[in-house]
Amino acid sequence: MHRIAYFITPHGFGHAARASAVMDAVSKTLPSVSFDIFTTIPKWFFDDSFLGEFIYHEFPSDVGLVQKTPFSHDLEETIERLDRFIPFDPALLSGIADFLKRRACRLVVCDIAPIGISIATEARIPSVLIENFTWDWIYEDFIYDNARMGRHVSFLRKIYRAAEYHIQASPVCNPQSADMTTAPISRQVRVPPLRVREALGVSLEKKMVLLTTGGVQEKYRFLKSLTSRPEICFVVPGGSDRPERHDNLILLPHRSDFFHPDLVYAADAVVGKAGYSTIAEVYQAGVPFGYVPRSNFRETAKLVAFIEEEMKGLCISIEDFKAGKWLRKIFQLLDLQRTQRYDRNGSHQAADIITDLMKQEQN
Repeated sequence: MHRIAYFITPHGFGHAARASAVMDAVSKTLPSVSFDIFTTIPKWFFDDSFLGEFIYHEFPSDVGLVQKTPFSHDLEETIERLDRFIPFDPALLSGIADFLKRRACRLVVCDIAPIGISIATEARIPSVLIENFTWDWIYEDFIYDNARMGRHVSFLRKIYRAAEYHIQASPVCNPQSADMTTAPISRQVRVPPLRVREALGVSLEKKMVLLTTGGVQEKYRFLKSLTSRPEICFVVPGGSDRPERHDNLILLPHRSDFFHPDLVYAADAVVGKAGYSTIAEVYQAGVPFGYVPRSNFRETAKLVAFIEEEMKGLCISIEDFKAGKWLRKIFQLLDLQRTQRYDRNGSHQAADIITDLMKQEQN
């Protein structure tokens, strides 16, 4: 059995989705691989997103940025938590490092969770950093708001540089010398659009729009207004605690029987927050994207630039999204043509490096 420890930041579900895509691609190449997943993202997310073998460890792998809503954060609470988390507890590092050695883990992979790199160093196990941004780069933008952030930036920058291998995933925020820069990394589609629409009760002739704000749920106050467009079916994950249908409105719980990439691929357009995993899934599906940029977050400008250069879509302000005014643009969005993608999913590119490293360790 090949064992890999995977440390994943709990900042939203996007990083967990990216990690699941990479683990899935590695499992297809190395069927004997098993993952030890360290994060506070709920286990059910990996049960749904990753079909390979893994053991889940609920572990505070990162602070990230404390979210109040999908579009806003709490900087003071973030700094308070960082003050308690950094520097890392030496006893915690050595304890997890000993555990990984007992488990015979041969590689540590980190999706921007820096503590995993320190644990790998302690255990003398090779480490791989996968990122489209790192927290030192994000936090650097907040030093002007609170000087206490400066010491965390310096600490984390040193940790990230200690990773032995470095993979950057497009769209990259801070391009650096890396072992590889991949295409966008997204989970693979499992169910064809026709079957997804049949399960939803939506014909192929009817336009279908998917609404999403990623892993942090939003209270949609405009749902009733969607019924004013009866010629369009709106599918809303996280719109209800249980599956519901009201005319042209399909509300799904946050965790439903539908795999999110399948919903994206079955849709004629997607409207929602411009976060990494949503962008990657919409990019692979080639559907038009009514994207809502997040303000006061350094990653946003890079993501928007990628959407404008590589995808088809329309920008929607946070205010217009929350007020439902984006409905005025819906036919303009639906008129955009779907893009056929032929490039390789970045998950397979990242898996190439990881499987090569595992084979080297075996030899």
